[in-house]
Amino acid sequence: EQQKIKKENIKEEKKKKNLPQAAAPDLNEEEGSSSPSKLKAVEEESAVAKRVLRSRSVTKKKQEVEAQPQEEEEEEEEESSSPRKRRAVEEESEMEKRKLRSKSVTKKKRRVEEQPQAAAPKEEEEEESSSPRRAVEKKDDDDEDSRFVGEPVPDQEARQRWPKRYEEKGKVVRSKDESDEIILARRHYTQAEVDGQILYNLYDDAHVKAPEGMPSYIGKIVEMFEAVDGGFYFTAQWYYRAEDTVVQNCHNLIDNKRVFYSEIQNDNPLDCLIEKLTIARIPLDVDPANRTIPNCDYYCDMLYLLPYSTFVKLPTEERYSSCETSSTISCECDMNGTEQEEVFKVRDHSKTEVTLLDLYSGCGAMSTGLCLGANLFGLHLVTRWAVDLNRYACESLRLNHPETECKALMLVYPWQIRNCVKTIKEFVTNGYRSKILPLPGDVDVICGGPPCQGISGFNRFRNKENPLDDDKNKQLIVYMNLVQHLKPRYVLMENVVDLVKFANGFLGRYALGRLIGMNYQVRMGMMAAGAYGLPQFRMRVFLWGAQPTENLPQFPLPTHDVVVRGVIPLEFEKNTVAHDEGHNLKLEEKLLLKDAISDLPAVENNECRDEMPYSEPPQTEFQKLIRLGRDELLGLPKQEPLECVLYDHRPLALNNDDYERVCEIPQKKGANFRDLPGVRICSDSNKNKVEWDPDVERVYLKSGKPLVPDYAMSFVNGTSSKPFARLWWDETVPTVVTRAEPHNQAILHPVQNRVLTIRENARLQGFPDCYKLCGPVKERYIQVGNAVAVPVARALGYALGSAFQGSSGVNEPVFRLPLKFPNISGVCSSAASEDDA
Repeated sequence: EQQKIKKENIKEEKKKKNLPQAAAPDLNEEEGSSSPSKLKAVEEESAVAKRVLRSRSVTKKKQEVEAQPQEEEEEEEEESSSPRKRRAVEEESEMEKRKLRSKSVTKKKRRVEEQPQAAAPKEEEEEESSSPRRAVEKKDDDDEDSRFVGEPVPDQEARQRWPKRYEEKGKVVRSKDESDEIILARRHYTQAEVDGQILYNLYDDAHVKAPEGMPSYIGKIVEMFEAVDGGFYFTAQWYYRAEDTVVQNCHNLIDNKRVFYSEIQNDNPLDCLIEKLTIARIPLDVDPANRTIPNCDYYCDMLYLLPYSTFVKLPTEERYSSCETSSTISCECDMNGTEQEEVFKVRDHSKTEVTLLDLYSGCGAMSTGLCLGANLFGLHLVTRWAVDLNRYACESLRLNHPETECKALMLVYPWQIRNCVKTIKEFVTNGYRSKILPLPGDVDVICGGPPCQGISGFNRFRNKENPLDDDKNKQLIVYMNLVQHLKPRYVLMENVVDLVKFANGFLGRYALGRLIGMNYQVRMGMMAAGAYGLPQFRMRVFLWGAQPTENLPQFPLPTHDVVVRGVIPLEFEKNTVAHDEGHNLKLEEKLLLKDAISDLPAVENNECRDEMPYSEPPQTEFQKLIRLGRDELLGLPKQEPLECVLYDHRPLALNNDDYERVCEIPQKKGANFRDLPGVRICSDSNKNKVEWDPDVERVYLKSGKPLVPDYAMSFVNGTSSKPFARLWWDETVPTVVTRAEPHNQAILHPVQNRVLTIRENARLQGFPDCYKLCGPVKERYIQVGNAVAVPVARALGYALGSAFQGSSGVNEPVFRLPLKFPNISGVCSSAASEDDA
């Protein structure tokens, strides 16, 4: 009410003084639109009144209006009668100038108030690229201190370079993300003067006013124009400090003078410019000895792209783009428009063999998939070295990869981290002498999934304050230190989703920060195994790294529909590798349990054979593919008849009590311990909780133990249906695990009284049937459960082959795999036809 009265009073006062009046915004337009700062921006037309407006912060003005509304009205009346304002009324031409400027201020203020984008878009606030930085108007005392100088850009040239600024009047034009209306321009300039003394040129770098208490933004001036309403604007293309990127609180891993260029642009009032900066653009190099940082305010050597948290080497820059939607990062030109020499020279990729080191290799699933995929693209990738703590896993890897030197040993013990540089050097030197590790510069690719058991949801004592203080997470440090020492051309790291969920994603940010600190290009994505042709969901985090001389590999888009399970961290949701909404690509049907294992022979609970023949031919395309031999999987013609032997098709033998219980579980969809006698669903509001049925006498086994164990009734407070649960043919599996016990997970075969066999689990992980495992039965389950799904690794290997041979898009984070990938039968047929020719 006070604001409305105030508005009317000011209108009357201006009518008396015969002053021009700007259109006032609707007070009910939106929440916050009636704030004093916006109201004053509308009401105060003259330069003197504007000076009063800009001398106060938004916060202070809000407090003053709430606490002393009368005092502000008196202040306005007093200033309205000032000599300078009377002189503005008398001098008509001067007043007209100020009128235009005042209107531009009103528009600026509306934009600042209506779209408060105060934060440099830190990742937790992002709708990624949809929340760009927004400069905050400076509190200048004299509006006349900011102006354009020199001749404007010729009209025809300006319309050619920035066509959307010159659309027909009244036409609604919006930017790419539909969040900002395009400000129409009257004319463009290449120079501006701010504060009456600082001369800015187009494409200068500058500090830009940020909200109070925050460091100034850093931007490149990529456009200067006078709007049709008379406002003076510049377009900033932003640089990011490390703490403003996904790295956040791990920014200490990166030099504080290092900034990252982006593609994010937006328009800001000209007087938001604070000072010119010297930002040196320098080549990216993993060897610090090859880098010289010149004397500068900041230096920049990478481009930060919000999708998939991507950091890549700077492309060449085009200063004079053909249209306003073009960013200034496509073709490096000096001020005379002459193209500079390429900074990087791509290495010779004519090597006949590309070498791979698999760290924390397990039984070799990740390196197996990578080699299969890379070879399908024509890149001869070979796993030469592998290291893992589990000796049985190493035996399995050596058996299936006789070309690989594999050793079972702890990489570096947690207590050795303090002197890690010396320890890593000694470890690598000793490993080289033992022929189990390469020397620095000898390995092309390093892959691995460093164990981070300290962040597991099964760990009740997780250290949320500083996860790296937990010895169970320190292998991540070891992995990064080995990468730093060995300097491979490419890095691929895999881990569980908790890497970006636990402790605000600290370990994921740490991994990114370490690679960026080593001057590797990086990209992070989350991939679901089911989206690449498996009947399980199994989401995992993958982190690509590439030296500056290489193309950063992309992530392959899903080929199959998938049943989504679990929770994806909201902050990293856009790191999920997926097709854009509304895509018209028809994906393959999701795979179900029947598609994967229906052709396997029936076996009993006590089956003890490690090898057996198939009992029937394959029934699905998946089963045909999974039965292929190694040569065929590599896309090579079959060299000799394949021995039709099935390995590891035996289950973990249940004890007598559990076997009796499993035999009582009905062979039907959804069956579990709740179908046993004496168990019923609670009749109260909690329909999912179980309780004992008082009308049914408790049943006991031959051993004297109860048929329904107490732990099944109390698991997850009696709300879980997983104990002794059967899987069904038309279902998918949440995630293949390392243990084959039915007490707290659905792992029973649909129609056989046993748990899934080692081979059935291996098929759910995409292991080919020819891949034989070593060690006791429980150890083989562990190897399969810890593995990276082979089809996912194969798709990533195809991406690696594409990047290695220069076929991948420079800044595109994802790509589509060939139709029917991996289409092994088509590749083999093609190769055979060529041989016949």
